[in-house]
This record gives sequence, C-alpha cells and structure tokens, in this order.
Amino acid sequence: MKEVKAEFEFESALTELEQLVNHMESGELSLEDSLKAFEQGVNLTRQCQQSLAAAEQRVQVLIEQSGQSVSQPFVTGDERG
Repeated sequence: MKEVKAEFEFESALTELEQLVNHMESGELSLEDSLKAFEQGVNLTRQCQQSLAAAEQRVQVLIEQSGQSVSQPFVTGDERG
C-alpha cells in the first residue's frame, strides 16, 4: 500500500506544479507572490525528480534480478520523432 501513496503524491505534485505555472502565467500575482510560487515549484520539482530517480532505481533492480542486466535509455514518444 505504501507504493500507491507514493504514486499519489507524485501525481498530486505534478498537478500542483501545473496549477502554479498557470497561476504565474496569468500575470495576476504580485512579485512577492510570484517568487513564493516559484520557490514552491522548485521544491515540488526536486521532490518529483527524487521520486523518479527512486523509481528508476527500483526498475533497474528488478531488471537485474530477472537476469536481464542490459541497461537501455528510456525513449519517450517525443524523442522518437
């Protein structure tokens, strides 16, 4: 059950980041509020990066345990062309 919570927090952080960006792009925030939102966004981004790095490590361990020690970079649909 712990894994479900971690995924929920990641998705929640992404949603919050999207909301922060939209709010900042609206131009309705003062400079001080924009700086606070930016700082919050940086913190959320760091948390998301850490979560993704941990997930990548878990995948790598699972691959190694299954006997497939081949490591290939992940390519998204955007990168394929």
